[in-house]
Amino acid sequence: MPATDAPQSRDREPPEDGGTAHERQPLRSAPFRWFLAGQSISLAGSAMAPVALAFGVLEVTGSAAWLSAVTTAALVPTVATLLLGGALADRHRRDSVLRLTSLGAGLAQAAVALLLLTHQHPAFLLAPAALGGVFQGLTKPALRGIVANLATGRGIQRASSLLASVRNTTKILGPTAAGLLTASVGGGWAIAADATSFLLAAACFARMSLPDLPPRAEDAPTMLGELREGWGYFSSHAWIWSVTTAFAAYNALNMAVWQILGPVIAYDTIGAAGWGVVLSARGAGALLASVVMVKLTVRRPMGPALASMALGAVPLILLGAGANTLWLAAASFAAGVVAEFFTVVWETVNNTHIPERLLSRVGAHDEFWSFVPIPVGQLSTPFLAAAFGTATVAVTGGGLAALAMLLPLLVPSLRRIEINRNAE
Repeated sequence: MPATDAPQSRDREPPEDGGTAHERQPLRSAPFRWFLAGQSISLAGSAMAPVALAFGVLEVTGSAAWLSAVTTAALVPTVATLLLGGALADRHRRDSVLRLTSLGAGLAQAAVALLLLTHQHPAFLLAPAALGGVFQGLTKPALRGIVANLATGRGIQRASSLLASVRNTTKILGPTAAGLLTASVGGGWAIAADATSFLLAAACFARMSLPDLPPRAEDAPTMLGELREGWGYFSSHAWIWSVTTAFAAYNALNMAVWQILGPVIAYDTIGAAGWGVVLSARGAGALLASVVMVKLTVRRPMGPALASMALGAVPLILLGAGANTLWLAAASFAAGVVAEFFTVVWETVNNTHIPERLLSRVGAHDEFWSFVPIPVGQLSTPFLAAAFGTATVAVTGGGLAALAMLLPLLVPSLRRIEINRNAE
């Protein structure tokens, strides 16, 4: 591999001109191309998994409680291992971390697929789902930090937008394919495809070659000390923790209503294929936003990004109101646009304002604290729906989620934060 294809240092400062040509144009870099290929394959499989798993469980049990249990079994270990994943990704080469976690996730999903294909009781899904959650928790912080190893300056937003475009293309095709596959031969085959995609992604990540890290000094902080350092940075910057707190509320409400009540309502109304169309519409909106964001730069982006995210709660309200497939798909498309606009803005702001050596640890805290309430929301939703009605829970959850997105705008430092000159 030519020397110009590799990032120069894990702790480099962005050069005044915005980086080398390869760093400003990520597709010229061989490591980025292998990373993009691996992510593309992995995301294609993962886009099918939620629909396949949800309807696979409902086929066997017809129970929202069992769906909630299986989903939570994967989510709790994911959240629990995020901080450890952040420390590992800042201490070791991130490409090595991704190879190992993708391999482990592939084997865990293969076990889930086998259980679904052999029509085992959902209780047997809990263990492999939890193991898959562990690997997902270790993966996410490495993904948050690796873009800064592969691009710099204006190339960071371009790289983030390219990755988002791929992610959203898979979100268009994956749910619809999963819905059709589930309706025809069962969800187990879609989960098997997801398992295969993780293994192929691990092979792609093996072709990446980031520079080895310098030897650790004898007086270097322990892993616990590095975790404390990450927490210190996170907790001392209001523009970070205020957004994380807002998403803690938003995620608990959105994930509970959309992932638990959504399939339950769809099961009796628009069916698996209709639900797949609704999810694909969200992916189409997100794809549009990610393509636009390759070129669009907003000087002070956090205000518009958060204000627009309030629209992401509209599909929850329509779901509770009994809207048909067309209205749900239209609202889901709009939600995809605003969610991806926020995602690209947030990733760019993080990569340009947080020191590279802290990116994975700070990102792990961001995801950890915003994900912690999700299991509570998912486990409580079936009981709340039984007590107050599915429609009431969905509509109320949507309204509260929209409000949560607007509250961080009260933080002055958040409204003033800019995409700095090295990202222009």
